[in-house]
Amino acid sequence: MAMTMAAAVAVLSLVPISLFLPPTILRFSGIASAPGKVLMTGGYLVLERPNAGIVLSTNARFYAILKPLYDQLESDTEWMDLKVNSPQMSRETTYKMSLKDFRLDESRNPFVEYAVQYSIAAAYATLDKNKKNELHKVLLRGMEITILGCNDFYSYRNQIEGRGLPLTPESLASLPPFTSITFNAEESNVKSCKPEVAKTGLGSSAAMTTAVVAALLNYLGVVDLSHGSLNQKSEHLDFVHMIAQTAHCIAQGKVGSGFDVSSAVYGSHRYVRFSPNVISSAQETVSTTPLEEVIGEVLRGKWDHERTKFSLPPLMNLILGEPGSGGSSTPSMVGAVKKWQKSDPQKSQETWNKLSEANSALEAQLNLLSKLAADQWDSYKAVIDSCSRFKSEKWIEKFCEASHLEIVKALLGARDVMLSIRCHMRQMGEAAGIPIEPESQTQLLDVTMNTEGVLLAGVPGAGGFDAVFAVTLSDSSTNLTKVWNLHNVLALLVREDPSGVSLETDDPRAK
Repeated sequence: MAMTMAAAVAVLSLVPISLFLPPTILRFSGIASAPGKVLMTGGYLVLERPNAGIVLSTNARFYAILKPLYDQLESDTEWMDLKVNSPQMSRETTYKMSLKDFRLDESRNPFVEYAVQYSIAAAYATLDKNKKNELHKVLLRGMEITILGCNDFYSYRNQIEGRGLPLTPESLASLPPFTSITFNAEESNVKSCKPEVAKTGLGSSAAMTTAVVAALLNYLGVVDLSHGSLNQKSEHLDFVHMIAQTAHCIAQGKVGSGFDVSSAVYGSHRYVRFSPNVISSAQETVSTTPLEEVIGEVLRGKWDHERTKFSLPPLMNLILGEPGSGGSSTPSMVGAVKKWQKSDPQKSQETWNKLSEANSALEAQLNLLSKLAADQWDSYKAVIDSCSRFKSEKWIEKFCEASHLEIVKALLGARDVMLSIRCHMRQMGEAAGIPIEPESQTQLLDVTMNTEGVLLAGVPGAGGFDAVFAVTLSDSSTNLTKVWNLHNVLALLVREDPSGVSLETDDPRAK
């Protein structure tokens, strides 16, 4: 079912924002988590409306654990003590935050800092005077936020090899949850240096920002993510989305497409971006305007992004392989593509149109397969189970019944479209002078798609040297894991999980 934010926000803008609030505000502590993402289609195109992208959320999640610093208020002041812990990076940062203008005394991690500032400003923007006084007292107790990311967000090849273990999912699973992160060594050549932390491309900053915003807004009573009807919960998720999206854009210094934050909030779906001007008030200098007024304007803005329900067809599995290249810089690659668009508008538009058509065709093939599964389950299951044991060139010869052939043709159609998408993405990269699908990734993806039971494979999102993705049939993922191991590629533990942001009842470290 398609859902546009325009209609929902149009209604919400007519209602006082305070009606979002549950009866009681302020909880003693809270834990929220948000998933990582894989953008299957829509890389680069999703930056421009009305192009769509298919984004899958994953079982790899970021957690924000929030609690007050002090048991009780000891003195009345206009400054709040804030402590942010990142155990995986062995970092602990302390701040002083002004409760007059929400200014921090220093800046270390803009994603966390804007998430905190904007969430608290949103609380002040939505509460009446009495509740603001109560909020103020609670904030004076200080706040401690602990941030944890599942191991799949980062590369642990060095740790696995250092233990003398093979590059297998079993070795990865043997590492303790939330293992300490290895930092890349600094290099003298700034242009070629790798990111500070080797990541796998699952959208750690978006998941972290969303988790922090959700935990804070729920803690402060601005939203209630614990219960309620589907419509009520949707309104609260919309609130989390608006604040997380704004905080993430401002923290990264630009207005991106927002698909990563959207999937962190809502889970897997088909996404069309919001109009950038919806957060223009937050981009402008706010020194003359109180932050709570700025955030109030953002909340009343016309959020017009679209999301349509989508997930992989039944008996299909998302699997990611980390080639050990240390990740890529998405902003610089996006900048190169935009520069190419300006320098060669005709050629770039042709490539853009072909990619858009291919992306839509893949979406249509996958939706068709989901429909065939619903209408002809026995035939569908028989075809998927059989194809999982063979390479794709053998699939068509295994069947003669019309119902089976229809399903096989849809599978082969999806493969052909994915090959077309990869071709156009390579052409874009060559024209823009960036490695969207580098030669090493091309070779790996060709081997991957030639493995028994593999439906399709590609470089997610902006491409580069992040983890590649594949979609396998039935229980054939072990075939691919073995093939990847022969090519020094570590199969990650990530799988699709279509759920978005959620509250957690327990500290994830206790599991």
